[in-house]
Amino acid sequence: MPLRYSRILLKLSGEVLAGGAPFGIDPERTRSLAEEIAEVHRAGVEIGIVIGGGNFFRGAAAAARYMDRVQADTIGMLATIINCLAMQDALEKQGVPTRVMTAIQMNQVAEPYIRRRALRHLEKGRIVLFGGGTSNPYFSTDSAGSLRALEIGAQVLAKATSVDGVYDKDPRQHADAVRFDRISYSEVLARNLAVMDASAVAMCRDNGLPIIVFNLTERGNIMRMSMGEPVGTLIGNAL
Repeated sequence: MPLRYSRILLKLSGEVLAGGAPFGIDPERTRSLAEEIAEVHRAGVEIGIVIGGGNFFRGAAAAARYMDRVQADTIGMLATIINCLAMQDALEKQGVPTRVMTAIQMNQVAEPYIRRRALRHLEKGRIVLFGGGTSNPYFSTDSAGSLRALEIGAQVLAKATSVDGVYDKDPRQHADAVRFDRISYSEVLARNLAVMDASAVAMCRDNGLPIIVFNLTERGNIMRMSMGEPVGTLIGNAL
């Protein structure tokens, strides 16, 4: 089956790298995920990746406990860079060339984010991991994922989660929750569905970038999504 998307932005939560642990990075889980991403890359998909930092630090949560929000968000952005470096190591052990690019400059460990250079890396067959969020406080890694997806010309923003799509309410708390196969950006925003930050969804809506929300815990779903198989929920324009 031919590829549906030749360039994607994969948005991962930091908790994915923690595996079953409440904190940190699980090397085995990271290796397994790298294997799957490497398989998709070898199939010809150009991949950019944005990883959250929630397995180490959540800026908004810390700010709610009286920490200065700007300081807390900065710590959270640094956590995303740790995760990018861990994923880079795992991917390169799979023989995949990668580059970590950061919005916060730290030239001894990663390249500064420059859009044209990122595009060149993708064209040369390298996976690019975007760390440091947008470098601005008050913006989540969902917003960073939307921004980088648009900047690199990704055909889809693939949001990998622990559930199999977008529901009308939390399926982990409500047995009668209904899953959408497809839903419009406006309905996600109007219903205040907590699948992504509203600003990230609005950015995709305003620029016509489709979002696919799918279950990462089922192995092979990244490949299925790239081939256009009906995996998860498609967020796009109204039907």
